[in-house]
Amino acid sequence: MIKIYQKNLIFHFLKSLFKILLIFFFLIVVLNLFEEIKFFKNNEVNFLLPIFLTILNTPSTLFDVLPFIFLMSGLYFFSEILDKNELIIYKSYGLTNVKIISIISLTTFLIGIIVIFIFYNLTSNLKFLYLDIKNEYTKDNKYLAVVTSNGLWIKDEKKNHINIINAEKIEGDYLYNVVISQFNKSYVFKRLIVADQANIKSNNWKITNAKITENNSTTSGLKEISFESNFNREKISTLFSNLSSLNLWELKRLKKDYKILGYSALKISLHEQKLYSYPLYLTIMVSIASILMLNIKYNKSKIFNLIVGILISVMIYYINYFLNILSENNDLPYLISIWGSQFILILIISIGLVRVNEK
Repeated sequence: MIKIYQKNLIFHFLKSLFKILLIFFFLIVVLNLFEEIKFFKNNEVNFLLPIFLTILNTPSTLFDVLPFIFLMSGLYFFSEILDKNELIIYKSYGLTNVKIISIISLTTFLIGIIVIFIFYNLTSNLKFLYLDIKNEYTKDNKYLAVVTSNGLWIKDEKKNHINIINAEKIEGDYLYNVVISQFNKSYVFKRLIVADQANIKSNNWKITNAKITENNSTTSGLKEISFESNFNREKISTLFSNLSSLNLWELKRLKKDYKILGYSALKISLHEQKLYSYPLYLTIMVSIASILMLNIKYNKSKIFNLIVGILISVMIYYINYFLNILSENNDLPYLISIWGSQFILILIISIGLVRVNEK
């Protein structure tokens, strides 16, 4: 059973977290609303649309800044109990500094698990809807991922054939300037299909104005032919969408689709590991805030520690960003970039906990 003083400690921490969360929520809503209004300034749309899109996008943005929110919550929480001299009361119950930190850190870790399996899945669904609506109002395909500078490439295996498909662009239900090179399982060339466009609404593509080269002869002027594929418009759009718009189960399906296409699933694996490490990341940020604030009366002022805490969070963010870039470029294994940095931070925190417990 959780003891009364432990319940009180957790309650005050959650209260601090809620206050900071509320402040960031309103800031994000305002900033997102201005961004949406700016986006639609040249479009004649209902004034409710920017508000609706802001509501859809705010949870995803909030998820991205949660580590900073938890760090600020930890700083605010300890600032409150130090101002009210509640730390002395907690210690009268036999709580050490390390015990206090461990209680709120465990609380943070449990919240982190809930965030990943419930809140993130909710935000990803809202983000998907946000991108889907936003894409209808953009003319430069900003919200559809481009595979390479040469357009869309697909590797598709169907009926003992390997199809290498290239299209210059995708718009709605159509691929334009399509080239399909078909091989057998041994990669022996079978035929080449060149067409102006292909309707990919279903798995049975309708290719128009096709030219087929097969057995050293070319047939041109075909108005429409059918082409069986594993992919359709919806599946292709999903493959190259924003990863933050996919929940955990969709990410796993996406990884399988990438393998079918012959693409590297490195970015998906990196994104998955970042999600799995998220509870630990939040816990580390709270632990850093706790160690800083518990050193106040022995070192500098609270303002100084607040500034240091913010600088540390920014530094950690950019270090993680740099490691992610190295992983995406295959210069560093993604497991090391994610878990290695967490392990180093845990070692640093462990040293800090030893020093704090001696106070």
